[in-house]
Amino acid sequence: MAIEGFDYKEFAQMMSSQAGELVPKNFNDMQKDYVVKTLTNFTLLAGEAISNDTKLNFNADQAVFVTQIIAEWSFHKSIDLVHSGIMPEHWDGVMQKIAFTIFEIAKQAIQKNIPQDKTLQLIEHHVDKTYKEAIEDLEKRGIISSEISQQAASQSNIDDMARQVQEQEEAERAAAEAQAQAQAQAPDIPHETVGAPPAPAQTGTRVAAGDRPMRLKAVAMVLKLLDKKRADEVLSQFSPEVADELKKLAKTPRLEEQVDLRVAKQCLEDLKFILPKKKKLSQDNMIREMDKIFQTHQMEDVESIVKSERPFVKRFVSQSYEGDYYQGVPLRVAKILVSYMKDNLKQNEPPKNPEQPPEG
Repeated sequence: MAIEGFDYKEFAQMMSSQAGELVPKNFNDMQKDYVVKTLTNFTLLAGEAISNDTKLNFNADQAVFVTQIIAEWSFHKSIDLVHSGIMPEHWDGVMQKIAFTIFEIAKQAIQKNIPQDKTLQLIEHHVDKTYKEAIEDLEKRGIISSEISQQAASQSNIDDMARQVQEQEEAERAAAEAQAQAQAQAPDIPHETVGAPPAPAQTGTRVAAGDRPMRLKAVAMVLKLLDKKRADEVLSQFSPEVADELKKLAKTPRLEEQVDLRVAKQCLEDLKFILPKKKKLSQDNMIREMDKIFQTHQMEDVESIVKSERPFVKRFVSQSYEGDYYQGVPLRVAKILVSYMKDNLKQNEPPKNPEQPPEG
């Protein structure tokens, strides 16, 4: 019996597409195909088993939770097997034991109302245990050597990915600190020009409001240091005429020699108010972004955008409207969906009526 709101075939296809993009770049075609096909097959099997087992009585969220956990661990452990040194003909046997373990533990945890965070901890423990036991069994049967057994047991793609995320966050932190140091030594655009919120007063350092050419050169110098996207964000704060002037100034040879560092420092201070802060990718942020959409558009307009979309998109929108995050959509996909909604709603907005000239 099908579970309302849970299309396991579509869900498996979505997870498969994501896996194809995340497989290590150094994998050959056979290795990549194995990872993607293993994830897809186990996700389909789990989804079908849950949908057909009337005794479980899972709702859509519970069904998604179990199948997503199986998909994610299938991805990580199949990568570990590729790196393990174990011959490919023995990979399936290990993966079947892992998938069965996850399915049984997740199923029992839901039936016993165990919180999700504890369930995830239980699953991780038993996945690791099952994986190592399967490797030990291969060694005992003389299929692999002790050296291969040790190499296989030491693999952990999920830990490797966690380290990569941590290293990326540390690199971003370091870059932010470097930017802060640069800002501490350098443009404060006078607020009457930019319209930015006032910065804390700096006695004795404010440039006279009438020194327009110097201010524009300072802003242009800063624009040369920014990537195109962020430079465009700054330029959008100015009138078209001033923005064009800044673009021309930014192309001036040896512009830095014409700018007072004191002015450059003031410009950087003001640009901190203009440049949007990078938002952390989280479920709460995605819900807040969707809430902004619901506040500025009629629900009928939102529904018209997604009426022909796949079920998981509609469920994401409906649960966002209720203030909940739909667990069946990974955060990267949610970010794409939010941008998709904004773009389509903006395109469908009626053109603004031009101001009528006063009569007489």
